[in-house]
Amino acid sequence: MEKIMVIGSSNTDLLIKTNRIPDPGETVLGGTFMMNAGGKGANQAVAVARIGGGVKFVAKIGDDMFGQRSLESYARDGIDISYIIKDGAAPSGMALITVDAAGENCIVVAPGANDRLTPADIDAVADAIRRSEYLLMQLEIPMPAVEYAAAIAREAGTKVILNPAPAAVLSDGLLSGLYMITPNRSESQLLTGVVVDGWEGAERAADVLLARVVVTLGSLGALVRSGEVSERIPAHRVDAVDTTAAGDVFNGALCVGLAEGRTLVEAVRFATCASAISVARMGAQSSIPTRAELDSLDRPEP
Repeated sequence: MEKIMVIGSSNTDLLIKTNRIPDPGETVLGGTFMMNAGGKGANQAVAVARIGGGVKFVAKIGDDMFGQRSLESYARDGIDISYIIKDGAAPSGMALITVDAAGENCIVVAPGANDRLTPADIDAVADAIRRSEYLLMQLEIPMPAVEYAAAIAREAGTKVILNPAPAAVLSDGLLSGLYMITPNRSESQLLTGVVVDGWEGAERAADVLLARVVVTLGSLGALVRSGEVSERIPAHRVDAVDTTAAGDVFNGALCVGLAEGRTLVEAVRFATCASAISVARMGAQSSIPTRAELDSLDRPEP
């Protein structure tokens, strides 16, 4: 039985690599172009599958060539796609991504069918939520669907991990039902009002957030806060090529680590290894490592 369910977005990414991201009104000549399956929810589901966790994926796609390509790709990765809904009234989600020479990115998303995932759709998969140990979600789908899924999971004892991306204000009801939240710098700042400019800022933000929180800090690493535990986990040093999906890979690997019985600190170390591999590659799902690749980097320190 799959321990992990992911509810979230499914997109097709249109990516261009360029020396720098253009200013408003400016045109720059780019280089490499790629078209890949993406979307935060799909990226996280693929990460779980490739890293070795069985995963059910709930999403809404358009009844079009992009949605069909995505379904075929998910099936090849071993994801349970029986909960993905085809919607003939909207196109599949699309994302336009520009990546600069330092690996930083700028992304614009047209949600399409993702924006039509409703509480009624969630109700149809309620039993599968209840049978899962972990439910991983993000915010590229409508908030009512996220809140309703979290409420079902909380009542059933399913642990809800929320990656609050893209950044949004969260209700007290949603926050109170979470097992864990995994914001990055900007998301932490929006949620807490605390400036997160490094480790100290992350610690101050964690004081405001839930009792169990992981603040991701990009090239610095991640701060773990759980009860009396507060630990800084440094990132692996790599030459970043493209940071697209690094956070999604981190969250997927974190869920796999927890589902395998690792402590939270151990699972975060495991996840930082996965995201380090992903930023050294171009693309979203094309950058996600396999378990064999991850195990080669995730070795105990001598």
